[in-house]
Parts: sequence; structure tokens; C-alpha cells
Amino acid sequence: MIKWVAAAIGYSFLRFPGAILGFMVGGFFEHLTKNSVQIRRSSYAINPETFQLNLLALSALIIKADGKIEQRELDFVRSFFIGQYGKERADSIFRNFNTQIKKEAQRLDQLTQVFVQQTAYETRLQILHFLFGIANADGHVSNVELEKLSQIASGMRLRLPDFESIKAMFVKNTDNAYKILEIESNASQDDIKKAYRRMAKKYHPDKLRGQDPAMIKGAEEKFREVQKAYETLIRLKNN
Repeated sequence: MIKWVAAAIGYSFLRFPGAILGFMVGGFFEHLTKNSVQIRRSSYAINPETFQLNLLALSALIIKADGKIEQRELDFVRSFFIGQYGKERADSIFRNFNTQIKKEAQRLDQLTQVFVQQTAYETRLQILHFLFGIANADGHVSNVELEKLSQIASGMRLRLPDFESIKAMFVKNTDNAYKILEIESNASQDDIKKAYRRMAKKYHPDKLRGQDPAMIKGAEEKFREVQKAYETLIRLKNN
């Protein structure tokens, strides 16, 4: 597109010679633009095994956050990995985790830095959603777990409104629907509709097309929560 616009500009000044020159110069800039996009995309091409092992390591931090290991939380993680990757692959991931990672103390900042450097922001939102699911597997997210989740969110450079939005999907409050949509409780119906469109766009599964299937499932769950919050608030405003 750039080269054709440059060709038209060149033609307006120097007729056919200008059009040819503009086409060539525009083609050069178009090539640079495509390369820069590819570089940005490739920076998020995390190795699947690295992704899975580091996700499991973060899971372990949440499971151990309150000083006790709940079987329901272990079962949640194992079921999640089996459901997303199949039993054979999940068993392989857990074996690698036990031999390569579990022996060493895992630093939170090192784990989160991998995701910051090699995954998109939308993927990191799904990771936080998954970790909240682990904490909530026993039916309650404790204050200690919340603190650890907050540290992980900060380490992954997630914005506070996004953290509060995901937290509201698990820690129930009367104003949860407002928190999920990241709006104030005095928001108008138009504000609610605008917030819904913004949040639906942020959490739409298509944003993660081609990425880890586990993260796509998390996006689908959050997308449903956004829809429920919107429907709840619209009903309140119409009553």
C-alpha cells in the first residue's frame, strides 16, 4: 500500500519517472515496516516447553503460598494440564518439572520476567486468571494467596485495574460486576456499554489466536465473566 501511495505522489511531481521512483522508495519503506512487525511478533515466540514449565512453577508458588498444600489445588493444576495437553504430555511436563525445576528454589522475579519478555500482555492476563483459579480451588482465596497473586501480577507488569478485574471474578463482592468492567458504581448505562465493548475486546479469545490452547480457554472463561457482569448491570439499570 505504501509503495502505491508513494508512486502516486511521485507521479504528481515528475510524471512517470517520479511514479517509478516513488514506487521503489515506497517499496523499501513497506519492507522495513513488515520486518519491524515480524520482529515484534517473534519476540513473543516463547518455547512451548519453557512456557509450560514456568507456568507450573508459578502454580507451585500459589499452592505453597499459605504454607499448606491443598489436594484440591494440586488436582486443579493436574486436571488443567491433562485437559489442555493430554495425559501423556501432562505427565512429561510434571516429570520435567520435578527433575529440572522443583529441586531449585524458584524466584518469582525470574519466572515472571520470562513471561514479560516472551509473551504478549493478553497472554499474561490469562496466566493470572489461571493462577486465581488455583487459589480458589478450595473455595476460598486467602489473603496470603492474594498477596502472592498481586506480586506475580506486578512482576508480569499487569495494570492494577486488570488485576482488580480478574480478582473480582473470584473474590465475590456486591460491586464485582463494576470491578470486572473496570468502572465506578455510579456509571451510566452508556458508560456500562462502552466498558463492555472495551473489556470484550481486551479479553476476546481471538486476541490469542495461535497461542497456547490453555490460555485461549482462560480467555473464553473471562469473556463469559465480562458478559455476565454486563448483563447484571444492564438489568440493574433497567429496573
